[in-house]
Amino acid sequence: MFSRYQLRRIKNLSIIPRWVIFILDMSVGTFCFLLAYLIKNEFNFGVFQEGQIGQNLLILLAFNISLFSLFKVYAGIIRFTGLQDTFRIFFVVFFANVGYYVLDLFILQWYGFRLIPASVLVINMLLSFVGLSSYRVIIKYFFSYITTINVTKKRVAIFGAGDVGISTKRALEHDMTANIQMVLFIEDDQRKVGKNIDGIKICSSSQLELLLKQYLIDELIIATTKLPSKRKNEIVDFCLDNKIEVFTVPPLKSWINGQLSTKQLQNVKIEDLLEREQIKLYNEILFKQLNNKTVLVTGAAGSIGSEIVRQLLQYKPKTIVLNDCAETPLHDLKLELEELGCNNFILALGDVRNELFVDKIFQDFHPQFVYHAAAYKHVPMMENSPLEAICTNVGGTKLLADLSIKYGVERFVMISTDKAVNPTNVMGASKRIAEMYVQSLYQNQELQFQSNLSTTRTKFITTRFGNVLGSNGSVIPRFKKQIEAGGPVTVTHPDITRYFMTIPEACQLVLEAGSMGNGGEIFVFDMGQPVKIADLARKMVRLSGLVPDEDIKIEYSGLRPGEKLYEELLNNAENTLNTYHEKILIAKTRTIEYASLSIQIDGLIGPAKRQESVNSIVKAMKELVPEFISNNSEFEQLDAPKVINMNKVG
Repeated sequence: MFSRYQLRRIKNLSIIPRWVIFILDMSVGTFCFLLAYLIKNEFNFGVFQEGQIGQNLLILLAFNISLFSLFKVYAGIIRFTGLQDTFRIFFVVFFANVGYYVLDLFILQWYGFRLIPASVLVINMLLSFVGLSSYRVIIKYFFSYITTINVTKKRVAIFGAGDVGISTKRALEHDMTANIQMVLFIEDDQRKVGKNIDGIKICSSSQLELLLKQYLIDELIIATTKLPSKRKNEIVDFCLDNKIEVFTVPPLKSWINGQLSTKQLQNVKIEDLLEREQIKLYNEILFKQLNNKTVLVTGAAGSIGSEIVRQLLQYKPKTIVLNDCAETPLHDLKLELEELGCNNFILALGDVRNELFVDKIFQDFHPQFVYHAAAYKHVPMMENSPLEAICTNVGGTKLLADLSIKYGVERFVMISTDKAVNPTNVMGASKRIAEMYVQSLYQNQELQFQSNLSTTRTKFITTRFGNVLGSNGSVIPRFKKQIEAGGPVTVTHPDITRYFMTIPEACQLVLEAGSMGNGGEIFVFDMGQPVKIADLARKMVRLSGLVPDEDIKIEYSGLRPGEKLYEELLNNAENTLNTYHEKILIAKTRTIEYASLSIQIDGLIGPAKRQESVNSIVKAMKELVPEFISNNSEFEQLDAPKVINMNKVG
């Protein structure tokens, strides 16, 4: 139909000039006006011999030129014509004909004759609206056809036939560079199954795998937020096995001016597949506790601390004191909160190990709630720097806990880790010692209160959870960088496993623990099934459209110092109690008498501050935490040798 040269010329015509569109609009308006006269007179062409028609046409053109110029109907790019352009055309046509009708009434009132029959104006309005809209749509689809005439189109299915799915379809249609063919909708809601949207059939999700094969789908777009994580994993695994690309639609709040762009469609991320059902908080209780209170968050610029701050905002505390020793991340958090319109926060840049600094915070602001997230957390780093682990994770926690009692804090919530259970590294052991101190301090406080030696009671609560997705230094961002660099992806051991939860989920646990705890508890969270890190790495490679061990190599580097194959949430000697939330349990742990424990901990912190012998300090840690058995570490030599019973021979 078109030669290659003609096609190239048409494709290179990027935007039709405005004056051309304006002339086309006036021409279509003129044609519709004359057609309206013909329809009114039952296609009697003799009506055009009346001189009044020419006069009436000039009057209509005057209205059209004025209103089309005022509303800039000609300014739109025709190939991107949308609903807003259609509304603009309707209003301009409506007001032009209504204006003409008002003028006709005025002439009739003052001069006693009519310019034009009202029926002609009504017919003209309908014809003009249809004509002006139709030629734009025709040009739009003409360009769409020409630009993709020799392009192999990808066959696309959308999972979700709700508002988000329909918006996704519209966005794909408006993107002339997408080169897609919308094939079908897939839907869970059986009430929609069998119907169609713009001629696209809606099919049942129960037959998804069969449909994707039957319709030769190249891309699947998940356009629903109601898809359970388990089902999403099944769908993604099937698509990866059958070389079908999977995309997700971003949340509505991320859409640009309320409109979805195809550029915002995202490849499915591994985080999406590891998510589980979120904890449902008892917001009324939290609101009563936190509303109009002063809250101190340590480590506020970190992954966990910053999310705690974001979630605290909904409970409208009086003041949030943001403490961190990392200057730039704390400044970034300040800018983020200011963009949200939040002004009830105070920055406290400094180290939780600095007694004068921390005491000044309590003196000046008198926090009623403390969320203690400040800690050194990287296992290999702390294996190389045990003294820093003691000073920060133990010393910082002890200082904050002591000052919380001194200044009458209502609740102190400490964030611990699953690495504190049967620790195999210095970091985990330091967090376990911090847990022990907080528990024993609470027990000692209760004894003093019962003996009337104290009038204030601070509730100390500890939360334990595993790895959080997307946190600073976690395995997923590292794998992403390695994949982007072309590999290899390094995993420490083929059998290593970890628990994962999202950052918002972890912080919901922290807030929930802070509200439900009576004091002295260690709360643990049902984290589901552990994830094999090697499988995680392979899936991330496949989600990137690559083949593991072909495009991207998976290499094993060996366990790092202090690292163990799997993490635990409960010590073997511990048991648990249920709470009112099915996913939150209370760990029953051994407690040590406060006086002796305090002396032992001071015996760790003092030498650590003075930078004394590392081995002697780590050995003291092992005496304090008998279950601390080093793994793949230089400190294995400090562990008691295993007793091997051998039968004598002969």
